Amino acid sequence: MPLHIRTPYLRSSPLSQHQDVWLKLEALQPCGSFKLRGVGALCEARLAQGARGFISSSGGNAGIAAAYAGRALGVPVRVVVPETTSARARQIILDTGAQLTVHGRHWAEAHALAEELTGPQDAFVHPFDGPLLWQGHASLVDEMAEQGPQPDVVLLSVGGGGLLCGVLEGLWRNGWSDVPVLAVETAGADSFAASLKAGHPVALPQITSIATTLGAKQPCDEAVRRAQRHPVQSLVVSDAQAVAAAVRFMDDHRLVVEPACGAALAALAKGHPLLDAARSIAVVVCGGVTTPDTELRALHARLSAAG
Repeated sequence: MPLHIRTPYLRSSPLSQHQDVWLKLEALQPCGSFKLRGVGALCEARLAQGARGFISSSGGNAGIAAAYAGRALGVPVRVVVPETTSARARQIILDTGAQLTVHGRHWAEAHALAEELTGPQDAFVHPFDGPLLWQGHASLVDEMAEQGPQPDVVLLSVGGGGLLCGVLEGLWRNGWSDVPVLAVETAGADSFAASLKAGHPVALPQITSIATTLGAKQPCDEAVRRAQRHPVQSLVVSDAQAVAAAVRFMDDHRLVVEPACGAALAALAKGHPLLDAARSIAVVVCGGVTTPDTELRALHARLSAAG
């Protein structure tokens, strides 16, 4: 049995005012996000190949998934996170039984150290780049194809591009290659939008968005390549819009997601030609457990007051 669970794919009554909005509820994964699909598949494969330990770099959720996978498989895990990773995320990683190292001002610096620490008997668990990760993430589309109708568009958040690569792979292998994807990120973490516009991966000088789990300064090369082979468009929303959408989702659906997930939900309110023309929209509710409900409401109040 895989480490991830089969999550619900259901029509949202609160969001289906003008068209059908279907939610793939990845926030219900045991570790709180879709990351477990790819990370779990990678860890199981590396264990079968003889790995004695897992080392991961992460802004939060991938590290939590790696810690969960290691505990489930009985393999020690070390997670390296940057200073921007929240205290809550750090504590969850520790509580799950992993060793935690905090290093660097941003994920790229933490990632470099994690690679240096990877020994000959360790398996490195990348948070978003790698075929096994993408194949694991693609399983969420396999489930959607079994659980509900084919949507007119898939809506998701994008950071480093792991979820995007996985969803595209899932669309292709389920015969949904004509379904467009709208990839959403927050201003200040919008490296994918810049890369899509340039036609090649572009690195941001710094991450300024509060959605730190979207905080890859540059998306993986394959995300840009796959977006050039499939109808993919990008949308950038503000931090305030992402947080407001996450709060609305919490109130309407009784499920807490972090601002990175709120980015995709914010697109429903902001609008986009792909969404306006669609009769049915599938939203990947990617989840995330690094922002508790009290902090989410406090962020919402602060950003609303700031205008």
